[in-house]
Amino acid sequence: MAVAGQIRPCTPADFDAIHRIVNDAAQSYRGVIPADCWHEPYMSRDDLATEIGAGVVFAGYERAGALIGVMGSQNVKDVTLIRHAYVSTSVRRSGIGAALLAHLRSGTKRPVLIGTWAAAQWAVDFYVKHGFRVVTGAEKDRLLKIYWTVPERQIETSVVLADR
Repeated sequence: MAVAGQIRPCTPADFDAIHRIVNDAAQSYRGVIPADCWHEPYMSRDDLATEIGAGVVFAGYERAGALIGVMGSQNVKDVTLIRHAYVSTSVRRSGIGAALLAHLRSGTKRPVLIGTWAAAQWAVDFYVKHGFRVVTGAEKDRLLKIYWTVPERQIETSVVLADR
């Protein structure tokens, strides 16, 4: 059951809240993803601005006037990518991620792809639970090279999930 709240588009005024939520929630990756892929903060302000500038549009889950979860989408070529899905640690496992994912999926008719760290099994399991399938091997590498701009090391240590 989701914590009572509403989903809304994020605005430039939400930048600091998005940055805070991403870096709070990304602490789960510390010690899980390869050490050479971890950095502090996990996402810098400049990196977040670059992602938004590249077309990532965030939806936010708001409760009592505060954002407590965010998830981005980005149309790239013929697909929609789900990007930067994070829920504040204090309200995890309460349906917020599922609500955001359903909201973003309902807003596109394109195939949806998601990339995440292979070692983040909880994230992979979440997306599989919501109807995505894991794409592996050469097809995973091909998709990451076509639709994302990520370093080779991230390609090696990531998975892609597809909705169809």
